[in-house]
Amino acid sequence: MERFGEPAALAERAPRALVFDSGLGGLSVLAEIRRLRPDVEIVYVADDAAFPYGRLSDAALIERVGAVMARVVAEQTPDIVVIACSTASTLALPHLRAAYPQLPFVGTVPAIKPAARESRSGLVSVLATRGTIARDYTHALVRDYAADCEVTLVGSADLAPIAERAMRGEAVDDAGIAREIAPCFVEKDGRRTDCVVLACTHFPLLIDALERLSPWPVAFVDPAPAIARRLDALLGEAPRDSAPPRPGAAIFTSGAAPGRRLQKALLRYGLTFTPSAAISLAMA
Repeated sequence: MERFGEPAALAERAPRALVFDSGLGGLSVLAEIRRLRPDVEIVYVADDAAFPYGRLSDAALIERVGAVMARVVAEQTPDIVVIACSTASTLALPHLRAAYPQLPFVGTVPAIKPAARESRSGLVSVLATRGTIARDYTHALVRDYAADCEVTLVGSADLAPIAERAMRGEAVDDAGIAREIAPCFVEKDGRRTDCVVLACTHFPLLIDALERLSPWPVAFVDPAPAIARRLDALLGEAPRDSAPPRPGAAIFTSGAAPGRRLQKALLRYGLTFTPSAAISLAMA
């Protein structure tokens, strides 16, 4: 199997990146990778059979991600893997790096450090899944990088499923989105929250609605650009004469074909679904 770090092998073809998430949230990361590195061939893996990850115990989630990764790494032979999920990154990434020492992994970290640096009011909110909010890892990021700010941690159980429904072309209720983001907006001593960290990759998929439904303008801080830059640094400079890669493949662990509206959405991200690309990794 060709491995990252073999320049001769990569010079003959486009590098292949595997982008992994529990569902469709990783598409927000994929879009930034496409923008920065259009030469990269992307295989997108959505573990929709196990979505949402918040319902799994830590041990079950680590086991689940390991099982899916063993299958897709063997079948797709990527040169680099992006774990486009904060929950999976904080729990499973150390195990994956130990299992595949020759394969670079890029994780997803809540963008607390840049938000704290950007804030002028000193009021920063972190909008994440409830699992991410509860993690010691998240609290350590706040202590280490946002000690000079007042940070409000907001856990949402509904926003990621809402983003999934939106991507599938289903009706989305503005009132539900507004209710989920309302705790992010804090007023104190004449100051207002001015930065909101989007600490789940699903949330940027709703950015138009988030901006429209915000009670006042804020900077929504998305980790996707930093993830794309890290991938770019690990892959190195793109060959000047490399041919554009084929459209990427979208794989769903449920084995179910996406509906017509979702297939159209996937095409906008440069992805196609074919039944031959599907895998079945149903939950036990």
